[in-house]
Order: sequence, then structure tokens, then C-alpha cells
Amino acid sequence: MKIINCTSAVTQVTQVKKATYLGDYVIRVLFSDGSEKAIDFKSFLKRASHPSIRKYLNEDELKNFKITHGNINWNDYELIFPIDDLYNGIIE
Repeated sequence: MKIINCTSAVTQVTQVKKATYLGDYVIRVLFSDGSEKAIDFKSFLKRASHPSIRKYLNEDELKNFKITHGNINWNDYELIFPIDDLYNGIIE
């Protein structure tokens, strides 16, 4: 039997570390890899037809988020986006 030393690359999972509401439907997000994005949610919310999503056009509702398990979460998962979308700044 031959023993081969293997090293595997560890894939780092990117998470939301901090998020700050800037105003006018924009949230600045700091990710665990140090990158930062200002994400505009306005066009997504205006296109939405479902009332449970459209209610976030009220900025008081939109800025009432929490960071849960490395993601931005509104009202106990009523509204949440894939981390990849947040990281790429594309909210559809």
C-alpha cells in the first residue's frame, strides 16, 4: 500500500458580515472576503407584483433587516436573496 499526501483546497464560503441601509432602497453590504457592494433594491421591488414583497417599498420595512446565518433576512425569511446575487449586485 502506498500512502499519498493529498492537500485539498478549502473553498471559502462568502457571507454577509455587515449591512447598512444607505437610503433610497440601497443597502451597502460588506462580505466576509472583504469586498463591499452597494446594492439597489428599488427596481426589483417596483417590478414585484406580490404584496408581501411590495410592502418593502416602504423604506421602514426595507431597512428593518437582520443578518442571519451570513445572509440578509427580512421578517423571518419573508424576503431573502441568494448570496451570489448579493455578491454580484444583481437583484432580480
